[in-house]
Amino acid sequence: MTTQIVVVGSGYAGAGAVKAFEDEVGEGEAELTWISEHDYHLVLHEVHRAIRNPAVEDKITIPVDEIKSPESTFVQGRVVDVDVDDRVVETDDGTTVDYDYLLLAVGSTTAFFGIEGLEENAHQLKGLDDAKAIHEDIRSAAAEATRSDPVEVIVGGAGLSGIQTAGEIAEYRDKHRAPIEVTLVEGLDEIFPNNDPQIQGALRQRVEDADIDIRTGDFISKADEDTVYLGGGEDEAPEELDYDVLIWTGGITGQPEIEDVDVEKDERSHRVHAGSDFTTSDDRVFAIGDTALVEQGDDDVAPPTAQAAWQAAEVAGENLARAARGAPLKSWTHEDKGTVISVGEEAVAHDVMGMPIQTFGGTPAKLLKKAIATRWIAKVSSAGRGVSAFGDM
Repeated sequence: MTTQIVVVGSGYAGAGAVKAFEDEVGEGEAELTWISEHDYHLVLHEVHRAIRNPAVEDKITIPVDEIKSPESTFVQGRVVDVDVDDRVVETDDGTTVDYDYLLLAVGSTTAFFGIEGLEENAHQLKGLDDAKAIHEDIRSAAAEATRSDPVEVIVGGAGLSGIQTAGEIAEYRDKHRAPIEVTLVEGLDEIFPNNDPQIQGALRQRVEDADIDIRTGDFISKADEDTVYLGGGEDEAPEELDYDVLIWTGGITGQPEIEDVDVEKDERSHRVHAGSDFTTSDDRVFAIGDTALVEQGDDDVAPPTAQAAWQAAEVAGENLARAARGAPLKSWTHEDKGTVISVGEEAVAHDVMGMPIQTFGGTPAKLLKKAIATRWIAKVSSAGRGVSAFGDM
């Protein structure tokens, strides 16, 4: 019987692994079934663009049929159970798929860290529907607002996602001349925390130039339906910030469907422990991307970034083909090729491989940001689709 390979998830890791597997596998060696909740791949690192303009949906979503070969099978559904003993994956409509080797690439969900009221009252930004919901709430609120009583938007978390989200809201405000105030809140002492001060400073400058208020040094301790509370403690009352729209981008954790899969996971985040070849404690189950904590030596793990997922997918797909034929697996080491972050129409690039300047902005950074997205879209779909998307990235 032909070896059955199953890939779960259509993010960077899943889509990239499907392409790499199909490029590597020989005729008759294995059959691939690709399972995902959505019948498209989302260019997630550009989903913030849909906050400003939902019409970019067609540019940042790629139908799975443009990615996989006709020989591969696609099953649309959310995975609700993985039985590693019987090697069966079950989806929410009761569909079951048998596997010989399984790749878990379901991404992550938002971590709310037990902050009272945050999950109930905040938007997150983990998918296209999230971006469209943020757009609609801001549009609706702005229609009722005045210059003397503007819409108050708070973005919690000033990492990459928070900065890009705040930037898009500011661009929406400026384009529509809408009465909107944007505040970016970060509990640590600087935006884009734990990174080089040079890129932190460059980003701060562009965020401030976009007329976004920056609040650092106090964590959100509580949220209700119209107020967030910063700091506070036994001897100090928290500061209160009223809001109309609240967005939380402050961290990631494992998807709930992974919690009950019988492989070794981090107790807190439920992300799967995986070796540098993506194998897990079950030799028939691989894990990749935000789903996994992929070993990188010296107690380090790969970063949960699109760049890392793209790189890893190449090796993971090849390793699925190698597993099917009983060949030795390859190890993977993440190679940091730099960081590019957009703040609305502006961008900052830092430590980009091959560039003589460590940190730069302006047109070169903007074009580089567009080129990265275009290259990925062309890689998983077609050059024509990539070129078509360039202007909206």
